[in-house]
Amino acid sequence: MNKIGGKWKLLIVFAISKNCNRFSKLQKAIPFISKQMLVNQLRELEDDKLITRTIFPEVPPRVEYKLTPNGETLMPVISALQVWGMEDLKNTNLI
Repeated sequence: MNKIGGKWKLLIVFAISKNCNRFSKLQKAIPFISKQMLVNQLRELEDDKLITRTIFPEVPPRVEYKLTPNGETLMPVISALQVWGMEDLKNTNLI
């Protein structure tokens, strides 16, 4: 649970799965996360082998993130949480 615990990791994994694979795209997709928190969470996800980080030898350097096969196994869990969340919103009459 520690690998995906916390406020941001599931959102980051979901965003990367939806092709937000660059740092700036992730910042736009998750506007309330601080730059330092995003950096820390990406490093932890990389250390836990849920994402990979590829640095392209260009000027300026380009970095892209991608889910590993292990990270891909989280997608059914995230989808189930998304379905539950939508049902919960309907039940509380917020939608």
